[in-house]
Amino acid sequence: MRLGKGFTFEELKEAGIPVKVAPTIGIAVDHRRKNKSLESLQDNVKRLKEYKSKLVLFPRKAGKPKKGDSTRDLCATATQLGGADVMPVTAEKPELEMVTVTDEMKSFGAYAKLRVERANARLVGMRKKRAEEAAAAAKEKSKMK
Repeated sequence: MRLGKGFTFEELKEAGIPVKVAPTIGIAVDHRRKNKSLESLQDNVKRLKEYKSKLVLFPRKAGKPKKGDSTRDLCATATQLGGADVMPVTAEKPELEMVTVTDEMKSFGAYAKLRVERANARLVGMRKKRAEEAAAAAKEKSKMK
């Protein structure tokens, strides 16, 4: 896990933050990024919601707060946070499971198995065609008898 260039449109939408408002409240938006996994999407949405909950928006005019601005009490007690690690990305380390190596595991040829499976995947169309031709030939033979 590492910090990126910004959040995707989908992550912002899930967190309930309009795309045009995000840069104004300190959230970077990366229009080129796409979410490849549901887990990272959920993690980033969680981070955005946490950021949004801690965010204190000061009204532009002190006497006229608008919808979405923080209350007067929150504004009075707000403190400025600085530095790069305001909200650091935390990744949970997966727990390793120890397994005893069996004779079957030792004798297993992973490279050979991969080669066979690649060949099977590559030749699937040719084998299907040959099987159809053989079935057609067998049908022709049975008609002639």
